[in-house]
Amino acid sequence: MQTSRHDIPSVYLQRQVRLEAWWEGPAPSILLLVNDGQELEALLPPDLPASVLIAGIYAGEQRRAEYGTAGVLDYMGQGALAENYTRFILRELLPWLQQQYPGMQLRRRAFAGFSLGGLSALDMVWRYPDLFQLAGVFSGSLWWRSKPLGSDYQDDKDRIMHQLIRQGTYHPGQQFFFECGTDDETADRNQNGIIDSIDDTLDLMNELVLKGYKRNEEVFYVEIKNGRHDVSTWKIAMDLFLGLPFFHHD
Repeated sequence: MQTSRHDIPSVYLQRQVRLEAWWEGPAPSILLLVNDGQELEALLPPDLPASVLIAGIYAGEQRRAEYGTAGVLDYMGQGALAENYTRFILRELLPWLQQQYPGMQLRRRAFAGFSLGGLSALDMVWRYPDLFQLAGVFSGSLWWRSKPLGSDYQDDKDRIMHQLIRQGTYHPGQQFFFECGTDDETADRNQNGIIDSIDDTLDLMNELVLKGYKRNEEVFYVEIKNGRHDVSTWKIAMDLFLGLPFFHHD
């Protein structure tokens, strides 16, 4: 396995962004971007698919501002820099990668992340289907909401990512992978016996199905028994994610 580390100056984020890349073989053709790249080394299997260049983007000190849904803040005002983070990915990082690895003909792209980084990755893939064909969402923060929990909060109206998908359209060729652990959290706001992270994920998958995406062909779900909101659980999920046909057929 080959690896390299870089610090990329970003005008949009006003900071140096650390990037760590891993790949096998001479010329990968699939790019996988991963948020919270500082966690990635502990998650990767010893052997990567030969077709894949994995680029882990380290989170900055303003992670809760940079990750989120671009242009749509949550009820606490989080995600204020998500639009800037999107611009960094599209206008700075992708061109830099193409320049840094000119021998790699990267024909397909995936974006993945964990927790709030998973929400960020999903938002990016959904908004830019011409650039990204696969989202990987591990314990995603799909609770992201426009109102605090209370008497007027409604799941159907106030979860931001669900609404963005509901307002969008089917994009042929896109795929989505979701993972939850049964011990991701203990919160159960509607008291139905299912933790919120699983409920929010299943509901979002239903929105994708309503748009026309097919379960087990374009929308994949893994629920890990006793899985937690941690690296050891996400390592199991990463093996399954990298086993998708997307990474093995070009």
